[in-house]
Amino acid sequence: MEIQADSLDGVLYNLYQAIRTHGRPHKGSRGDTLELLGVSLRILKPRARISTSENRGKPFSAIGELLWYLSGSNKLDFISRYVPAYRDDAVDGIIEGAYGPRLLAMRGSINQLDSIHRLLSEKQGSRRAVIQLFNAEDIAADHKEIPCTTTLQFHLREGLLHLSVTMRSNDAYFGLPHDVFCFTMLQEMIARRLGVELGEYYQYVGSMHVYDAYIEAIDKYVEEGFQATVEMPAMPEGDPFRRVDGLLAIEARLGAGEELDAQAETGDSYWADIVRLLQVFWAKERPETQTGTLERLRTELAHALYRPFVDGRLHLARRGVVSAGAPAQPFDGGADVAV
Repeated sequence: MEIQADSLDGVLYNLYQAIRTHGRPHKGSRGDTLELLGVSLRILKPRARISTSENRGKPFSAIGELLWYLSGSNKLDFISRYVPAYRDDAVDGIIEGAYGPRLLAMRGSINQLDSIHRLLSEKQGSRRAVIQLFNAEDIAADHKEIPCTTTLQFHLREGLLHLSVTMRSNDAYFGLPHDVFCFTMLQEMIARRLGVELGEYYQYVGSMHVYDAYIEAIDKYVEEGFQATVEMPAMPEGDPFRRVDGLLAIEARLGAGEELDAQAETGDSYWADIVRLLQVFWAKERPETQTGTLERLRTELAHALYRPFVDGRLHLARRGVVSAGAPAQPFDGGADVAV
């Protein structure tokens, strides 16, 4: 089955209906699902990577997971603040299938992102620009969790960088929005590093599924109707990987309770908005000042796309509800937790 749309929302809208119509029951290790085998997704505008639905828009936890990848860490303490579901899959505080070490230090030393940049800089039409995340060792012995993503292949064609992602397993409700966000952000970061434009995004999934407990939730999403296509702004020119250490340092400071000026720290409205979203997330740790902080950050945002998500947090804060991170439900995202 192939599903094509301009945006993440367009894919979700059509995919959820297809799962309801054609999905077959399958019992996974974490519960019953409706499953489609052999699903192909194509997103024509990868910057439309954030759902504008209140139900499916998850920018805070998605940014947290992206930074976790870019940190090269496999430690639970980083990602559990954004995606609590990972707590169920840690072994002595380690996520065995974490993507960060496999991206940045495969076999202990291979930085696969650097390898992609070098290869496509030298041979623009190469068909070898493949990142491997799933290893033979992952099923040679039992592990609590292993990667659901097998490979990422980058295609540089006519000045556009396209990305094809293959996955053995994907939770269409919780995991898919995170996957599209993180992988298309990596796609755009590498495109900027190469000095080329962003192309299309493709995702091929062996088992696409939704847990029975969330069938009603996908029905409600479909009932909202087709969401307008709203894109994130284009990433600034230059090598965004040079910003990673600074962003990770800012994230750590925010997690420690520090207040800061996002624009002054980044000097760029695009990255300042990413920091502001992190500030919105961490505002929950200070309930006594949360409302005022959120109101200020909302006015500082450079791009209107993000304001509804701040409004959602404001609504909770004004009701006296301290919003948490991503829900601790089954989650097939960066590391698969449902086979």
